[in-house]
Amino acid sequence: MWGKVCSREEEDEKAHKGFHRDYTLGIPFKGWCIERVVHMPLIEGGRIVLVLDSDPFAYRNKVEEVVKMMEIELGSGWIFHKSCKVYLFISSQRIVGCLHAEPIKKAFKVCSSSLNGGSEGTTAREVARQSSTTLQFGDISFKREIKKRTCSVNSSEVSDGILNGAIICEETVPAVCGIRAIWVTPSNRRKHIASQLLDAVRTSFCMGFVLERSQLAFSQPTSAGNALASNHIGTGSFLVYKISNLIS
Repeated sequence: MWGKVCSREEEDEKAHKGFHRDYTLGIPFKGWCIERVVHMPLIEGGRIVLVLDSDPFAYRNKVEEVVKMMEIELGSGWIFHKSCKVYLFISSQRIVGCLHAEPIKKAFKVCSSSLNGGSEGTTAREVARQSSTTLQFGDISFKREIKKRTCSVNSSEVSDGILNGAIICEETVPAVCGIRAIWVTPSNRRKHIASQLLDAVRTSFCMGFVLERSQLAFSQPTSAGNALASNHIGTGSFLVYKISNLIS
């Protein structure tokens, strides 16, 4: 009996170490006979593979395996969606990054900390004084404040959500591509993998043309997501959108 208990503990410890290794370094991936590779010029010794819901079960099963890792940090029950195009970053026979992109129709504009860009330098916190409703982006909620104000371009009613000193405008704009979720293994961060995944989306999401960086909308503007979006686009003004409910 004691031997069985010790054996079970050893197996549990081995499984735990294996899971931690895969989470930190990436999920082992030997490759498929047929892969939809998104060719990117700056990738050395790796590749980005695009997976669709219409692909074989083995492909989708591997995506679900990656999603389980993503859910450790991003939360469970919302990442995977049948309409998503899934981009896997492969390096050294491991999946070290994953991005889920989905078609959308509209998004909200995240402006810089100043409404008019003039000398006033009004911050979002200074402007947001009248409580209204709540704006939900994924698992993140923002208090939504309404205040009439004259901008340098025109006068409009602006809905302000405090997002690291930024302002979320109430008026929507047309959009086609939403970045539902993006994740890179801890040991491979700060290697520009997320940026390369975003560029892969721009070149392959819409057949026939390349999206501008400013045309990508992000579903979860957390502090880390805000930094990624700002750095990739080159400005603090980018698009965010509300993800639809998960379709089972």
